[in-house]
Amino acid sequence: MSIGDYPTLIGAPDAILQFTSWNIGENIGEISIGKYSLITPGVRIMAAEKIQIGDACMIAHGAYISDADWHGIYDRAQPVGKTEPVILKDNVWIGDSAIICKGVTIGKNSIIGAGAVVTKDVPDNSIYAGNPAKLVKKLDQDSFTSRKDFFNDPIKLAKDFDALDRFNLKNNSILNWVKSIIKPDKTH
Repeated sequence: MSIGDYPTLIGAPDAILQFTSWNIGENIGEISIGKYSLITPGVRIMAAEKIQIGDACMIAHGAYISDADWHGIYDRAQPVGKTEPVILKDNVWIGDSAIICKGVTIGKNSIIGAGAVVTKDVPDNSIYAGNPAKLVKKLDQDSFTSRKDFFNDPIKLAKDFDALDRFNLKNNSILNWVKSIIKPDKTH
């Protein structure tokens, strides 16, 4: 497995990230994630052959990407089954709980809608949604800003992240921390 520079990988106690690379017999799974990519909680990426994720891709909560059947069609005890590489080109956005199946290439700048099941290739600059995923809209190829662009102004980026941290942590205090140790809130 390899991950490029400036990734954002977000896990959560109830939605961990899962990267699986199968390495048995003829199958040597490879996962490659490009620079500036964002992977959010609950994402599962499972490779028996090869999954290649380009630069500045975003993969939303609970998405699943696999390059294999994970068992034979008729021989259910056969490990891995049929495999075909999966490729996400640069600046792809995979929506919440989408499934990307083996053998799929998703073109540059394309978006996969939440809950979509992608079984066939998606061309560049397209929005696909549904089960099975179908073309919803073609996108103007000259209108994109990607995650890579965040890094053009590192001072602004640092200020933005500081503001986000202040907002998210505004209710934190030493008193609340002590309370959480003495009497934890079991509802969260």
